[in-house]
Amino acid sequence: MPTRLTSALIFSLALISSACGSSMKPSDIKQNPHPKQRYEVTLSIDGAPGSFDAVTGFMQYEVAKNDPCAPKDPISGLHDIPEQHPPITFAKVGEHTYTGTVYTDLMQDDDYYGMGVCHWHMTFAVSLLKSKNNGVSFSPDLSLDEISAQQSKDFYFSKAAYLDTKSPSYPDSGQSLTDTVKKYRSDFFRISISAKEVTP
Repeated sequence: MPTRLTSALIFSLALISSACGSSMKPSDIKQNPHPKQRYEVTLSIDGAPGSFDAVTGFMQYEVAKNDPCAPKDPISGLHDIPEQHPPITFAKVGEHTYTGTVYTDLMQDDDYYGMGVCHWHMTFAVSLLKSKNNGVSFSPDLSLDEISAQQSKDFYFSKAAYLDTKSPSYPDSGQSLTDTVKKYRSDFFRISISAKEVTP
């Protein structure tokens, strides 16, 4: 199981995946028509300086690095690592609460290249919260292990980053309750992200 990637890296991958990387076209990818492993992801916001104008997200899907189902890159000689980023649609269910649905078996295993079956696995569920103040994307996430264990995590974000109208666009993955956050707690707001399995 991969270690936790930063949301900044994941967000960048989502933006560039259609332009480079795997040679697999998005139209070639199939989704499982009847996914069964469904989880409700909840975002709870505490102490933010204002509201969020957009709350979105995506599921990070990959094929294992050692899976030889994709052709090799002509330059590196390594097998391409196909990726997909199905969106997560969040709905506002309370003044400071949003929920969305993720599936951990959404992508369909298949022989896309004629080189053997590609086996997909979801690595992360990433949320992206934006305000009209600037282009900062506040992006708490959960790994597959955390989703499967129905865990909850707290991420702390700088209020100054939210309020800075001159800040350039960038993804902010937040931080845990460090000594610095504890010391200057009033300067940070919290976003909790949790997962709960949805049974039929």
